[in-house]
Amino acid sequence: MDKPFILRISELAILVLFASVCLTMSDSAATPLDQHATGSSAAPAVHIIYTERPQDEEPEAYHIRTLSAVLGSEEAAKEALLYSYKSAASGFSAKLTPEQVEQISKQPGVLQVVPSRTYQLHGANNLQ
Repeated sequence: MDKPFILRISELAILVLFASVCLTMSDSAATPLDQHATGSSAAPAVHIIYTERPQDEEPEAYHIRTLSAVLGSEEAAKEALLYSYKSAASGFSAKLTPEQVEQISKQPGVLQVVPSRTYQLHGANNLQ
């Protein structure tokens, strides 16, 4: 009877070790790759700005006008604009400092501003 008990303790130890490794991997899998990309909190970072759908204006022109109100010029807005979303959602992505994020959040028609995140998932194919 002693052998099955010892075997069960060994199996339990292996199971606990496996679970802790899985938890550690899942924690690192949920860490954004761009989290450590910049050392300064004032550095521009990519954000996605969700807006109301423009009624009498092309979406990209509306996005540039919204950005211009914060960045001060149409040229600066065009430079900061990375992509205009026109189909499934209305909005755009742009590189903005934390102060600019705060300002654009207060603009008429802006619904939400969220940081863009890139995640690296770990799996059997990624561990080789």
